[in-house]
Amino acid sequence: MKILVCISKSPDTTSKIAFTEGNTKFDENGVQYIVNPYDEWYALVRALEIKETLGGNVTIITVGSATDEAVIRKALAIGADDAVRIDADPTDAYFTAVQIADYARSNSFDLVLTGKETINYNGSQIGGMIAEALDLPFVSLATKLDVNGTSLTLEREIVGGLQVVEVVLPAVVSCAKGMAEQRIPNMRGIMAARTKPLQVVTPTAVDNMTTYVGYTMPNAKSACKMIDPTNLDQLVEFLHNEAKVI
Repeated sequence: MKILVCISKSPDTTSKIAFTEGNTKFDENGVQYIVNPYDEWYALVRALEIKETLGGNVTIITVGSATDEAVIRKALAIGADDAVRIDADPTDAYFTAVQIADYARSNSFDLVLTGKETINYNGSQIGGMIAEALDLPFVSLATKLDVNGTSLTLEREIVGGLQVVEVVLPAVVSCAKGMAEQRIPNMRGIMAARTKPLQVVTPTAVDNMTTYVGYTMPNAKSACKMIDPTNLDQLVEFLHNEAKVI
């Protein structure tokens, strides 16, 4: 089975976030980048599990510059067979999805996996756009995926229950928590990643659909009042007089 896993870089959650040029551009100075956790922990690891069971090949793909190759090598160290980098700045979700879809269309993948979203933009748009561009079925926020010959059986958490979906391959799936367990690359994988093939592809010409006007930081968290767990009267008083419904 040929599986394409979409990965992206995200700032490490401990990074200090700041903006430049009048709050219109993210300041990358001093920022440590990692593989987006939803792409790595769930989409990539589930792809590797399928390969280990059924055989095949796992290719990772990202849209980005040469500076992203350290992040790509991390994903290769976990176990992907090869990598593709579309040589362009991922300026918006539509642009990124078109680049990935064009590559997938030319290489006949059986399954395309993405994380449910990136932790920096939380857009959750890429998977659906790729599926639309390829005219393939799309299942979002899947927590379980089983391959049954030429079809997939998937589970999704919905309000009040669990939904079971079956689709025919090829298909596109976005993966959420529960799909797989995080893997830590070992020394053998890290060494092997250095020599695994990384193909650089020229981007497709496409207009951006989004313009970023500016960024703002969230409001600072308010102070937290600590209450003795045995003092229920004080808790009731605070809930009546100071608690706010958001």
